[in-house]
Amino acid sequence: MGLEKQVSYKTTNTYQTLNSYNNTTKNVWIVFHGLGFLSRYFLRHFEILDPTENYIICPQAPSKFYLGEDFKHVGACWLTKEDTVLETSNVLRYIDEVFAAENIHPKTNLIVLGYSQGVSIATRWLASRKISCKKLILHSGGIPKELTPKDFSHLDSTTQTTYLYGDKDQYITQTRKTEETRKATALFGPNLTSLVFDGIHEVHGPSILDIASN
Repeated sequence: MGLEKQVSYKTTNTYQTLNSYNNTTKNVWIVFHGLGFLSRYFLRHFEILDPTENYIICPQAPSKFYLGEDFKHVGACWLTKEDTVLETSNVLRYIDEVFAAENIHPKTNLIVLGYSQGVSIATRWLASRKISCKKLILHSGGIPKELTPKDFSHLDSTTQTTYLYGDKDQYITQTRKTEETRKATALFGPNLTSLVFDGIHEVHGPSILDIASN
């Protein structure tokens, strides 16, 4: 057996934004894409929001890979089962830097959305950094097992949390649906709302618009 060692080094990563952050901005969104996305393509799903009132920040998962066998399209991944704790720490430090660079005014409505694999990043970031937000959208993804109600006790009682998924989502079985709903209810209590749309495992613009307007 070889001996595994570690080194620390400085790295650089990109992220994408949509619209302008100015005195007409009411909502700042931080949106975490799912497996196989690049942030610049995921960002397009939020072009439906009013650009004068919504500023969107889309971090980029650091691990990129080719999609399919033609090596033409590139996607990205946040985490795998390999070195998950270490990689989570790296990812969260990157998100910290993105958040600090954007210098969002504390009175701006912060909306955090995680889609698919992005749910695990969104919830871990909120929990570990004690970030408060106006709305939290858990879109078609799973909440990490290690998180407990105590991890979200810092959230204001008015924080709106939505568990959003499609009724034909090929990755959400009835068992998983029950488990994720139970888990989310335990974490977020009476402020949790389940919203089910007619569709598969996909980003659902009409539901996002509905959540944004309420």
